[in-house]
Amino acid sequence: MKRSIKDLNFQPVKLITKRVSACVTLLTLLLTVAANCKVYAGDVPYVSTTKAPGSFTLAVSGKPAPIYASPEDYEGVMIALKSFQADVKAVTGTEPALSTDKVTGKEVMIVGTIGKSTLIDKLVQDKKINLAGLAGKNEMFIAQVVKNPMPGVENALVIAGSDKRGTIYGIYDLSSQIGVSPWYWWADVPIKHQSNLYVLAGRHTNGEPAIQYRGIFINDEAPEFSGWARAKFDGLNKNPSLLNGQVMDHGVNHFLYAHMFELLLRLKGNFLWPAMWGNAFNDDDPDNPILADKMGIVMGTSHHEPLYRAQQEWKRFNANLTGPHQKEWNFATNADVLKDYWKKSVEREGNKEVLTTIGMRGDGDAPMAPGGAAANRTLLENIIKAQRDIIAEVKHDDPGKTPQVWALYKEVQDYYDVGMRVPGDVELLYCDDNWGNVRRLPDLNEPKNPGGYGIYYHFDYHGGPRNYQWLNSNPLPHAWEQLHLAYEYGVRKQWVVNVGDLKPLEFPISFFMDYAWNPAKYTAASLEKYTRDWAAKQFGPDHAAEIAYILSTYGKYNGRRKPELVNPTTIRSSTPYSLTDYREFETVVADYNRLKDKAVALGKKIPAQYKDAYYELVLHPVLACANFNEMYLASAKNKWYGDQGRTSAKDEAELADKDFKRDEQLATYYNDTLLNGKWAHMMDEKHIGYMSWTEPRANKLPDFVNVTPVAGPEMGVSVEGSAAYWPKETTEAVLPELTQYPKMARYFEIFNRGDTPFDYKVEAGAPYVKVSSTGGKINHQTRIWVSVDWAKAPKGVKKQVPVTITGANGSKVVVMAMVNNSIAVPVSGFVLSNGYASMEATHYSKMVNGTNVKWNVLPDRGRTLDGIEALPITAPRQEPGGHSAHLEYEVNVTDTGTVKLHVYTAPSIDPTHGKGLWYAISIDDETPQKVNIDPLIENPMRANSVMEAASANEIKELITTHHINKPGKHIIKYWLVDPQVVLEKIVVDAGGVKPSYLGPPESYRVMAKK
Repeated sequence: MKRSIKDLNFQPVKLITKRVSACVTLLTLLLTVAANCKVYAGDVPYVSTTKAPGSFTLAVSGKPAPIYASPEDYEGVMIALKSFQADVKAVTGTEPALSTDKVTGKEVMIVGTIGKSTLIDKLVQDKKINLAGLAGKNEMFIAQVVKNPMPGVENALVIAGSDKRGTIYGIYDLSSQIGVSPWYWWADVPIKHQSNLYVLAGRHTNGEPAIQYRGIFINDEAPEFSGWARAKFDGLNKNPSLLNGQVMDHGVNHFLYAHMFELLLRLKGNFLWPAMWGNAFNDDDPDNPILADKMGIVMGTSHHEPLYRAQQEWKRFNANLTGPHQKEWNFATNADVLKDYWKKSVEREGNKEVLTTIGMRGDGDAPMAPGGAAANRTLLENIIKAQRDIIAEVKHDDPGKTPQVWALYKEVQDYYDVGMRVPGDVELLYCDDNWGNVRRLPDLNEPKNPGGYGIYYHFDYHGGPRNYQWLNSNPLPHAWEQLHLAYEYGVRKQWVVNVGDLKPLEFPISFFMDYAWNPAKYTAASLEKYTRDWAAKQFGPDHAAEIAYILSTYGKYNGRRKPELVNPTTIRSSTPYSLTDYREFETVVADYNRLKDKAVALGKKIPAQYKDAYYELVLHPVLACANFNEMYLASAKNKWYGDQGRTSAKDEAELADKDFKRDEQLATYYNDTLLNGKWAHMMDEKHIGYMSWTEPRANKLPDFVNVTPVAGPEMGVSVEGSAAYWPKETTEAVLPELTQYPKMARYFEIFNRGDTPFDYKVEAGAPYVKVSSTGGKINHQTRIWVSVDWAKAPKGVKKQVPVTITGANGSKVVVMAMVNNSIAVPVSGFVLSNGYASMEATHYSKMVNGTNVKWNVLPDRGRTLDGIEALPITAPRQEPGGHSAHLEYEVNVTDTGTVKLHVYTAPSIDPTHGKGLWYAISIDDETPQKVNIDPLIENPMRANSVMEAASANEIKELITTHHINKPGKHIIKYWLVDPQVVLEKIVVDAGGVKPSYLGPPESYRVMAKK
């Protein structure tokens, strides 16, 4: 059953000031009471629909147990309990009673916070419950079945929290256990009806979170999130802010944030950077910060919004200021005004839970004034000192007692790199490159920063080299690899991720929060299971494996090239997928379309109540992305075919136009039809027709190429692997080599440049060369496949076999089929053919671990398959050679000479900034060549360009030169130097590698017999 959008009643809960006086006695009891029940940690199910010995009856025949809390407890706890009442009603059909009066009843729930709930504290004092290991912990809860907890009560489920959020998490954890997804509202995940619910005996807990602050950043939120907010929440606020007499309520108010705060808490998050594109959290709605503090959400402001004031507030603050510098966001010229502006914010903050951003960037998320890091360093140091002085003045206390964070974002990291430091109590918030690759981490050989370290990560970005804001393009293996790296380097104070509009990033947000809570629980190898479990929580177990496959695969496809970076140009510099070589772009589209077919077929099996959620979380993104890539392939082909004068250019234009209209239909359905427009505007993002880093004003494909056919018929022929066509081209038309390893057919296309159909005839010059068609009629074009009957082909030779095409008016084109039957059957290893051997990282023939390091496969981390790194990730640099850690790849060659080794690695960045990230490579017993995948580039513009290219391509490709001195089998050895380097693919290039985006597809491989 679904819960509809409604105004949530978050009226203040009446508080009683009675406090527990025997604190010392209470803590002593907590630490000394012996454990007498089994402990269940993590996501182990502890709610059943059938009664078990010692269990607690949460609901039977649709009737739920009553809930009791102490009136002294936190308002946030009471708010969560009201949500839990609604959850139980959604599951059972009946809302449980919630009371702060005397506990009565045979079976009851008792919920409260240690030291804040007289009910919980009394149970501890009476030795009825065991809270050993809970007191003094951060955000921890236990849920425990207790027999005879007090007179008249036979059985109780006790949820006790170490602090406010601990209790809240315990409440929402139970909600999840009874079948209420955290995404019930934000993704319309239905709630399955259950009449009977029993909590199993034992002590259930998730332990403490590994990361102190875990949250999201709503950003880049126009026009989607802001348009949706305005449509759904504007006008609900009864006390909106005013600016120059104008009402400032645009829907991003506490009615909206109530849903967001609840989602964060259900995900066990606790932190938020609020929406800031035209929005100001504290200024737009005075109830926003009040509600956040009540519910238990720690607030902050983004990396360029110091002292808890939104960028938009500055525009409002200085609207009526006068004077030569009064409106300048420049501390050097306007210090007094800025200090007054910041002081008012600290005064307004009061005692709320806030993580205060300090420092300063230019107005509008821009760098500070020109002059470089060295010149601005002194100014920024003065700014931070002034800000901390303000905190001390307003709070009448040591500023170090106020949690502060300095975000080393973009150019601010340059100040840090030239030696700027802040007081040790300030958290250092490191950042990624905006594309999910961490830029800087703590030096393990230096003293730790007392204020700790955080990471600002991105699942959404508005900036160069391109925005990516439309759909999810964040494969979990990439996020895991980089966040694991950060965690192992000690980044454990704060994790915050830019999620754009929040939708449609539900799946990666869930992973980010789960991983931040307990990184030790999730290995790279467990991500498949994580995805399957997540799917089961949203849709039940029946189709979880299929849904997990679709989620993982479309994330991988989108992650290898984000949709906004696909361009409708043509040939080798195209999309950037190649139209001519390795059938690359066609394969990309075919892969997407196969995934689409799976998603559509599964959608027909999904029960009706799940279809809306399935559309939002699974079907829509797959439909949209498959359609998007097909549209761009057709657009690129239109230009290519148009340049060749093919009449089929019109067919591609019609297909691209059809897909373009389909894209609009998909967005319209999501915005206007789905759930009667609940998510209006959420698919407004412009994503077609990018010409620069920022989004186009409107979705628009480039103009199509219109072909005027020549009079009568005119034949043209193109061959696989070439952008040319014959008979216009004067050189010989040659197909890629045909070999047994692999037995792959090759093709040529016969097309019409005229306005009249013609008959064609195809004749192969040898009986063992086969063609898929020997004749027929051409209206626009047809593709002919060429293959070899290897049983009849001459052994041990290379032959050029002519294939003659006869067309209109007796015109002829000869295409040469290159038949190579000289490659001996290998015993094992890869076969070099067509001038290359391409090898996926995980298809090694031998893995050799080191004495203090071992290789770790990262499933699906590569653009085409997996990745391999080494563990521990913090291990020191290794010296390659001898018996040190390396991977071996067998390759069989038929010639000698110079070859190049192309090594594809993930676009990792040297977190030490100076030492680089290295691997080594060799063939057979030659001395390993060391290669730095991230060399230091002194020119900032050049360095940024290189980083952006690697991020956009999701790869770094390094090339070394080697010599092969004899035919036969050779061993490629990839040596571990830095464990952070992620290997994805190795290509042996003997002169045959063609330009492509993903690199040559994997070559034929013979597995050694065991």
